Amino acid sequence: MNHKGTILLETNRLILRKFVIEDSGAMYHNWASEDEVTKFLTWPTHSDVEITRGVLSSWIADYNKADFYNWAIELKEIGEVIGNISVVHVKENIECAELGYCMGTNWWGLGIMPEAGKAVVRYLIEEVGFNRIAATHDKNNPKSGRVMQKIGMTYEGILRKAGFCNQGVIDEVWYSILRDEYQN
Repeated sequence: MNHKGTILLETNRLILRKFVIEDSGAMYHNWASEDEVTKFLTWPTHSDVEITRGVLSSWIADYNKADFYNWAIELKEIGEVIGNISVVHVKENIECAELGYCMGTNWWGLGIMPEAGKAVVRYLIEEVGFNRIAATHDKNNPKSGRVMQKIGMTYEGILRKAGFCNQGVIDEVWYSILRDEYQN
């Protein structure tokens, strides 16, 4: 693999870019402070913008690592960040990246996350050289599974009581796309 880190990606409606500290207000207001957004995530809702600023400071410091992939999703129409998509786990030995994503409820159901996901999958397979891109969701959050399907991932199955999120111990539903499936 040829790790290149988080680079600028662009789609029709989106700019996928590195976070900057100035994004802390938009991140806090647009999704990190929303209980509905964090319901099925592994991190708690941010109670104030200083928590968001601290998270962003940590992410920004990690951008110097070639194997760190974390994009701010900026909606061109409004010129601010509305969510993020990242590689939450890399398995070098099998050339696998596991994706995670979240976005403010104001933009749910508009096809934005699948648009971002397709751009990230393309980059990770074509330019970085991953063989497998995978993602998982709580079985009680099927909308996230629809995003995975729209990205082109295939349903793999359910691992019972194998994960944890803000709902507690959960059944994980797994999806993936392989390089040869993507190329076809």
